[in-house]
Amino acid sequence: MPKYLLKRWHGMQRWWGLALIAALTAALAVYEWRLALVGLLLAVVFAVYTVIAERTYRKEFKAYLGTLNYRIKKSGESVIGELPFGIVLYNEEKQVEWHNPYVAQITGRESAVGMQLAELFPSLQQAKDRENGFEAAIDGRMYQFQFRPKERILFITDITELWQLRTTQEEEKPAMGIVMIDSLDEVTQGMDDNHRAALLSKVTTEITEWSQQHRIHLKRLNSDRFFLITNQKTLRELEQTRFTLLDEVREMTSDLKIPITLSIGFACGAESFVELGAWAQTSLDVALGRGGDQAVVKVGSRQTFYGGKSGAVEKRTRVRARVIAHALRDMIRESGNVVIMGHKVPDMDALGAAIGVMKAVQSLGKEAWIVLEGDNPSIEKLLDLFREDEKFMKRFVSPEQALQLVNPSTLAVVVDTHRASMVKEPKLLTLTDRIVVVDHHRRSEDFISNPVLVYMEPYASSACELVTELLQYIHDRIVLDVREATALLAGITVDTKSFSLRTGARTFEAASFLRRSGADSTLVQRMMKEDLDEYVRKAEMIKNAEVVYNHISIAVTEPGVKYPQLMIAQAADTLLNMTDILASFVIAERPDGLIGVSARSLGDINVQVVMERLGGGGHLTNAACQYEGTVHEVAEKLKQVLAQIEKEEGLFE
Repeated sequence: MPKYLLKRWHGMQRWWGLALIAALTAALAVYEWRLALVGLLLAVVFAVYTVIAERTYRKEFKAYLGTLNYRIKKSGESVIGELPFGIVLYNEEKQVEWHNPYVAQITGRESAVGMQLAELFPSLQQAKDRENGFEAAIDGRMYQFQFRPKERILFITDITELWQLRTTQEEEKPAMGIVMIDSLDEVTQGMDDNHRAALLSKVTTEITEWSQQHRIHLKRLNSDRFFLITNQKTLRELEQTRFTLLDEVREMTSDLKIPITLSIGFACGAESFVELGAWAQTSLDVALGRGGDQAVVKVGSRQTFYGGKSGAVEKRTRVRARVIAHALRDMIRESGNVVIMGHKVPDMDALGAAIGVMKAVQSLGKEAWIVLEGDNPSIEKLLDLFREDEKFMKRFVSPEQALQLVNPSTLAVVVDTHRASMVKEPKLLTLTDRIVVVDHHRRSEDFISNPVLVYMEPYASSACELVTELLQYIHDRIVLDVREATALLAGITVDTKSFSLRTGARTFEAASFLRRSGADSTLVQRMMKEDLDEYVRKAEMIKNAEVVYNHISIAVTEPGVKYPQLMIAQAADTLLNMTDILASFVIAERPDGLIGVSARSLGDINVQVVMERLGGGGHLTNAACQYEGTVHEVAEKLKQVLAQIEKEEGLFE
């Protein structure tokens, strides 16, 4: 190109020279015409030469441009053909109009012109946000797809190496865990030192072999606690095996009166090791709060539960009850007032526990209110005991009134639930930092944030049992009247199905204390009596029940027919009494429009695990959930969950 620029410059000089000759010739014409004639002749010759040179230049330059255009076109084709990424041009109908050779190499087709994009790349159909780009695998390699909708261009880049590096980095993230032997003191109580040491050695050996098998670093912290460190890849492998260590240790010690079980808390994905350690401890606390014999894994915001096949072991001592009672007593004395709240649609257990807590508060000279609103057939007969006592009934306030009573010095006591979404008025918990939780359900992920005191014992039959134990330590001279004692006894009776389920020695001890305080068991039985019409309706609910997996009954009511939650629960209890039935599920529409599911079992099948997958929770033998949709949709969803659990764990064999 510089060569032609130089020629252009020379051409311009020639034109300037011709102009100069013409000017000199004109000047000479004034003084000497002969010289002017010679100058004119020279000018003509020079002009002819200049024109010929200009034409030659233009011809050569045009030929040069043609050669350059050809070279650029050939170079462009060569570059596009050798680009290390794919380019696809498509029309408005998403048909391929053109693509470079790289696309043919990816797809294994010589030409894909005329094909639909979805046909050429089937992964496009599964992409949720394909307009903003996505990643997909083709023949074992990972590619990134990026669209330019305005230009209708698709770029495809091979990111296999980057993806492998990213996957490796993800797999190598540190995972931290804690293993704890459940109720070691309870299990080894009465053993001599030799037997205790031998048992611990046996369990420790099992844990050590398990950790070595999965390449986990194990460090024993004390006699019943172990520290684990590994990576996320190994943690995923453990999740796939569903933590078989839980079953191995339980079966290994099955000959004991109380088999040894483990609780495992694992965490991964935290920003720092300090946070990771806190997550691991929280996961262990959740596992213990759910009764032990299970593993809880927290990866980022995801929390997953494994195990939980056995019931919680009842504590033989009341040391913790006494410690909690004294702590609660101090908190009540330091509070300006106390607001007590149970779960939505309260039952006798929630109301009885609330009445028991209110009695404890009043015995310490503080004001207390119970949040209660709306008609609920399950507690109407219990409320009838107090209706004539106007002073007592004024202690029941609506959620709106409760919000007016709460201030920073208020103590909020939540009974019979620990889930923030299940309380009667969630806003109330945001108005004070002084929150106490008293519950007997297995701990779930939706836990009330930052309570200052928690008394959760999954082994307990009911919240009323826990409150009754607290009452015996909270004040030396506390005296229950007949109605208060009867309310607490009613809560225990209802949740234990008249002391037939989830009943331990401490349950009878609590009932004995209430009887000594004047509780009327005859009155409790009267409250539990059923109306004949309700009994007939309950029979209608279960008449079309079907049996799946040989021992599980599922009853689905007619669409559009509404049943109260209490009746749904009673129908599940009735189904459980049928021959060869180990678990029952009743699905019905409630008056509030939600679909209620009540689940019951005899302990062989953990219905809590089933209900948690539907967004609910509860106990191993008693659980429930509320679902939006139709009864048949929920029934289908329940069957899918049962099939999934059967495939994963074989619980229904």
